[in-house]
Amino acid sequence: MTTSIYAAKPWLGLLTEAQRAPVHPAASLVHALRTSVDSAPDHPAIAYFDARLSYREVDELSDSVAGHLVSRGLERGDRVAIMLQNSPHFVIALLGAWKAGGIVVPLNPMYKSGEVAHVLADAEVTALVSSDRAWEAYLRDTAAGSSLRIALTACELDLQTRDDTRVLNFERLPVPPDTDDLLAVARRGLPAPSGRDPESGDVALISYTSGTTGVPKGAMNSHANIMVNAERQRTGHGIEAGACYFALAPLFHITGMVCELAVSLANAGTLALTYRFDAGVVLDAFAEYRPAYTVGPSTAFMALAAHPAVSRDHFSSFRVISSGGAPLPPALVEKFRAAIGPYIRNGYGLTECTAPCAAVPPQREAPVDPASGTLAVGVPGADTVVRIVDERGDDVPFGEQGEIAVRGPQVASGYWRQPTATAETFPDGELRTGDIGFMDAEGWLYVVDRKKDMINASGFKVWPREVEDMLYTHPAVREAAVIGVPDAYRGESVKAFVSLRPGASVEPGELGAYCKERLAAFKYPREVEILPELPKSTSGKILRRVLRSGPAE
Repeated sequence: MTTSIYAAKPWLGLLTEAQRAPVHPAASLVHALRTSVDSAPDHPAIAYFDARLSYREVDELSDSVAGHLVSRGLERGDRVAIMLQNSPHFVIALLGAWKAGGIVVPLNPMYKSGEVAHVLADAEVTALVSSDRAWEAYLRDTAAGSSLRIALTACELDLQTRDDTRVLNFERLPVPPDTDDLLAVARRGLPAPSGRDPESGDVALISYTSGTTGVPKGAMNSHANIMVNAERQRTGHGIEAGACYFALAPLFHITGMVCELAVSLANAGTLALTYRFDAGVVLDAFAEYRPAYTVGPSTAFMALAAHPAVSRDHFSSFRVISSGGAPLPPALVEKFRAAIGPYIRNGYGLTECTAPCAAVPPQREAPVDPASGTLAVGVPGADTVVRIVDERGDDVPFGEQGEIAVRGPQVASGYWRQPTATAETFPDGELRTGDIGFMDAEGWLYVVDRKKDMINASGFKVWPREVEDMLYTHPAVREAAVIGVPDAYRGESVKAFVSLRPGASVEPGELGAYCKERLAAFKYPREVEILPELPKSTSGKILRRVLRSGPAE
């Protein structure tokens, strides 16, 4: 077999000695947490508005959650879904599930009933942790008839007293009678079950993603996958132990899970949480917590820079700021630096490679490709090999475009109970990303397009067919096609083209509202265009590529 031209890892010359050195991560985040408890038991592990939870407290609270789950019959390897925003409850539930030997299934709180039902069924979820409001609104009914038999609910007003209505704009509900209160369980002081600690090779997460083909599938991220990327970030950034990490990305997303939560706990840091993104709340938190690191989509940085109260001082404490999950325009990087101060460092990764597989090192700035104007997403790590391949999987020369393929210790083992999709996407353990890019001779990686039609809206992936299928359920719709269109704020937004049934009448806004009621907020079409006919091939296939360039007359 011919040796890959990328096996020489030209990017090593762009890394420091510390970034090239081997890493020795803990077996799991549970083990890393306990090391931090030993070294800094009273240091704040979590900051949440005016609340502070020490490492000792987080360890004890999550021990008790683990004990409760096991007492309710959770077996090793059972799936525990967590559907919460960025609050201490998420961290306590996550660690508790892992200490009980469970596999965590993170769920986006924006998911609607049908989306949750698919995951509950596909992963055969045993336990669910959610907000009390979501349980009462629809999760109870959604879970009926599923494999779910343990439910815990949380009120994110707990543990803090500010009740900032910019984000905490809801009321406390009575604990639903068919659930247990997460915080009450955590405060019972139950001991952690013995013999349930995860091993490095165990599946830690089943992270649902549309991947490179349509229906959402669960990527199996192991504890080793999480910890090697967390340790690479910890040692590569050079941020001192105990520093504050601000959770700009949601923790249910692989970026927040690894680059914020895991790195912070592994570095005995303080993870600062503000429930969900609001530019004013985030800027206030920056001023209060003085974080050293954060990572988020470019849209978040656009919103922060546009806030009337923003100042350079808000960002003066940061050592490193990273962007991931959505395209980062070079103009934004420069405008942000000129107005605010910091240089935003690009990064690239997927759920299937447990967040980053390439990033701009802290001591470097990403070049811009002069031909396309594309900003480099970074360079791979020392123990990662990124190749650019053709349709046969063979290397293409440096500078030429092809599909990005990734091999390394962060690559997931495959998709949950999807052997065919696993074989297609992970041939011989190498991840075929479905993204088109190229690498220059120095090792800088550029992402220029997607091989498939997936839409990336504010860092969230949207598969067009899912939106199309929803449109087809509307009685007036005859045909539907969905594409991504450029959006200065979201990177991309969803646009739908439809033709109507004979005699039917409906306004575009009605169709958008119809989808909004039934799909997560990032999925529904912001724009709907009604056409007499949609362009088709001779075989009758609707041609999305024609719609991208403008419908045929």
